[in-house]
Amino acid sequence: MMKDNINVMVVDDHSLMREGLSKILELEDEITIVAKACDGYEAIEYYRKKDIDIVLLDINMPNMNGVETLRKLKDMDSSTKVIMLTIYDEREYLIETLNLGANGYMLKDSESSSLVSAIINVYNGGSYVHPNLAGELLREINKRKDRNTVKQGLDSLTKREYEVLSLIADGLSNKEISEKLYISEKTVKNHVSSILRKLEVSDRTQAAIYAYKNNIKKL
Repeated sequence: MMKDNINVMVVDDHSLMREGLSKILELEDEITIVAKACDGYEAIEYYRKKDIDIVLLDINMPNMNGVETLRKLKDMDSSTKVIMLTIYDEREYLIETLNLGANGYMLKDSESSSLVSAIINVYNGGSYVHPNLAGELLREINKRKDRNTVKQGLDSLTKREYEVLSLIADGLSNKEISEKLYISEKTVKNHVSSILRKLEVSDRTQAAIYAYKNNIKKL
């Protein structure tokens, strides 16, 4: 259940932006501005002394930028709730700050109503990513899923199956693999069937492509 007020700290090196955001947010009954900081060092000092629920944190600041400030705030208290404020709609900043534990990522040209919604969302345990960057975030999530799926497939192979897969990638037949590894051709067939199943590929060609794409020979 939400308390009467959400205590917010605004961190931005531009006085106009700091004061403007504060004035806008102070119009909301459920939001109280309890601190305004001009850089990361000041933000950390305020965070130590005041009861702060949400930190609105600019990325591009002198002395200590927003990324480093986010890192230090999360080191101090991993439950710190931080919404990054930026003019940058670049994927690198989005992914880096979210990896560091940011709870939201908002562009400075957003509507004030979106900022208020983001603050309430994050305060209540949710998250917020500016709609312009939602697609980038989804692509990153899908890439990670793909990497995890590949890793799980590789991790499930036995040492012998790695050897067989490597030889499949070299273009060897089952008979040639059996002679190379001193095992029966039937055993090779069993290994090949197991490899195809674990890697979720349908034939030897796909298995060979999989091996080269994922640098099996370097493992």
